[in-house]
Amino acid sequence: MIKTADNRNLAIHKKAEKALREAVGKVVAQHKKSGIPLAIWKDGKVVKIQAKHLRTTSR
Repeated sequence: MIKTADNRNLAIHKKAEKALREAVGKVVAQHKKSGIPLAIWKDGKVVKIQAKHLRTTSR
């Protein structure tokens, strides 16, 4: 959930994009930490990425 005071001035689509990025980041971090492969959609197919190959970003 977005909790910073400066988010009140953001447009709704910017808030949604920020929330989505934060949620995806959390999911990637959870998969990396637990060692569970992450399933993604790539080139029209479902692909599993091994946890050791996942990258987390800090924004």
